[in-house]
Amino acid sequence: MIHRLSRAALLLGCATFAFPAAAETTDSAADSVDYGDREIEVRGDVLYSDQLNSVKTPTPVIDVPQSVSIVTQEQIIQQGFDSIADIVLYTPGVTNSQGEGHRDAVVFRGVRSTADFFVDGVRDDVQYYRSLYNLEQVEILRGPNALLFGRGGTGGVLNRVTKKGAIGQQFVGYLGSVDTFGAFTGQIDVNFATSESTALRINAAYEDLNNQRDFFDGERIGINPTFRAELGPATIIDLSYEFIDHERFIDRGIPATEAGLPAEQFDRITFGDPIDNFTTLEAHVFRGTIQHAFSESFKGNFTASYGDYDKVYSNLFPVGFDETANEVALDGYIDTTQRENLILTANLIGEFETGSIGHTILFGGEFIDTVNNNDRFNSFFDQTQDDVEFFTPVRPLAIRGGVGVNSSGETTVNTFSQLNDDTEADVTVFSLYIQDEIELTDWLNVVLGARFDSFDITVDNIETFIDTGVRDIATRVDEEISPRVGVILKPQENISIYGSYSESFLPRSGEQFADINPPDDALDPDTFENLELGLKWDILDALSFTAAIFRIEQSSPQVADDDPGTLDIIDSEIEGVELQLQGNITDRWFFTAGYSYLDGNQVDAFGVEGNRVRELPEHMLSLWSTYQVTDRFGLGGGFTFQDESFADNANTVTLPDYIRFDAAAYYDVSDRVRLQVNIENLFDEDYFPNAHIADNITVGAPLNARFTVTGRF
Repeated sequence: MIHRLSRAALLLGCATFAFPAAAETTDSAADSVDYGDREIEVRGDVLYSDQLNSVKTPTPVIDVPQSVSIVTQEQIIQQGFDSIADIVLYTPGVTNSQGEGHRDAVVFRGVRSTADFFVDGVRDDVQYYRSLYNLEQVEILRGPNALLFGRGGTGGVLNRVTKKGAIGQQFVGYLGSVDTFGAFTGQIDVNFATSESTALRINAAYEDLNNQRDFFDGERIGINPTFRAELGPATIIDLSYEFIDHERFIDRGIPATEAGLPAEQFDRITFGDPIDNFTTLEAHVFRGTIQHAFSESFKGNFTASYGDYDKVYSNLFPVGFDETANEVALDGYIDTTQRENLILTANLIGEFETGSIGHTILFGGEFIDTVNNNDRFNSFFDQTQDDVEFFTPVRPLAIRGGVGVNSSGETTVNTFSQLNDDTEADVTVFSLYIQDEIELTDWLNVVLGARFDSFDITVDNIETFIDTGVRDIATRVDEEISPRVGVILKPQENISIYGSYSESFLPRSGEQFADINPPDDALDPDTFENLELGLKWDILDALSFTAAIFRIEQSSPQVADDDPGTLDIIDSEIEGVELQLQGNITDRWFFTAGYSYLDGNQVDAFGVEGNRVRELPEHMLSLWSTYQVTDRFGLGGGFTFQDESFADNANTVTLPDYIRFDAAAYYDVSDRVRLQVNIENLFDEDYFPNAHIADNITVGAPLNARFTVTGRF
């Protein structure tokens, strides 16, 4: 422990010598709404309800009683981010999981999630890799908080705020980039002032994917037209459609050695089938929002969202490595998902006073109707007559299109023909919530609220019907009340000291509604409790410091191993500290740094602490800084450090610690054109950042560079 703390302290000391950096060239289109004598502006330091993002009320970040990190569009471009994983890498208290090579998977304070994602405050729970081309900013809120988000959100949530039409403006923005792996990206952002009170904005992107791994390729297409109309001085309508078309190779990494470490000798080998490892997604998402100010102190909004998703992913992947026999075991499956989501959300926000006490009341409701069809077929190898086959680890692996040569030198043929599951799930969720932000005095605020959720799921197990001819339909209704309490002390206007308590829950059907087969259908949801103390300090107008100490407790009912008729309550506990400093130190110098300490253990039914929670690095540290050297030239750079962690719950495989340095340089050819280079892994560190299971370990990318041109006219 002392050694690790000393090393983290050394890294923190190194932060003062990291590269300073470049100023922003692309303007963030700040939308504003005139409500009589008051103008509400959408900016990076305030999460506003008329932007329909995370906190739903017009509350400055400094007065939100939980940890919040915001990454703006400018920061995304400057640091060369092209994925949610890139953003998470520089966010304290949050890490990435592998996601089986086909989806975003974020570990919020030790709690892994593939569904706690939102767009403009609307749930986005399908498993896929999310693009960044149409975003104003990304907000990451930590800690369980079902009041605002409903089920899930057990360790935190990630909300993407999309670009909206800018009324009265005409512009064209663009971005083009290519990297040393051969991948390239093109983006365009066009805004038309169609009248004095309306605007049409179109964001579109094409990405050709590539990296250092054999067979890896793919492409992503995104088109997102949006329309904004001001219907008088107090009403705004936003209409949006997004077309998503993704295809990529699935790479699930390398296996572990018998010593419980990544098999580094295989870091150039891709353990998969170049034809049968793939994922595709086609989606159509429609969204409409109306915002209306009934008065200066009372307003409301309503959002309707409909998404139609069609996804396939197919893969072979390593499940074991026998060092003596020098052979790797491969398993596999093909999975399809068709999902339709209808989400209706309404909020009323009122500001008023009772005597000398101020109130900001939020009252809202949500209705979700989801239809989800999912099936999975396991691999079947003719030589083993099983879903697992054994191969000699050579480059390239001796299988292609399902036909290969196994480690015994025999030709083997794989077909995805063994039905694993086939389910149709219907989910209906109805929610009501209320929250009051109470200003008792100038120096004391209290937040009180609660949410009621009714989660109704019906799952039709088609596999059983195929096998027996008998319908196997399971239904379960969970009704939960989730409270939230916060106290904010403000010794000065620019300082907040807060304490908060919040809860969340996750139904037994899990994040993706796969099934609720017996005995799981009889179990109550997992529950999560969060206790957090924190400090927020706006040191300068554009520079803020935040600190938080927290504890998350999870209770999960499980069928007892020795008596299926009884239940054990299995707990886990995660506690930690998060620190973040972010903003402009001077007009030329931007700086962001984050540190987290995380500790978590699984606790059995008898209260005995067991293994450490997987993918929970004890120490994480990141820093990024940009400095405008001249009016046209700037430099940027920083690093991210991640302590060792376990790849599995059994704690048998360790992901070693690593530190990765990144750098950037910028040159403004003119006021409208910028040239930029971003270098990742500057010192070519070998590292293994995350995993899905013990034998699916991600291989980090070597030294590489991306060359980008951006502009606006």
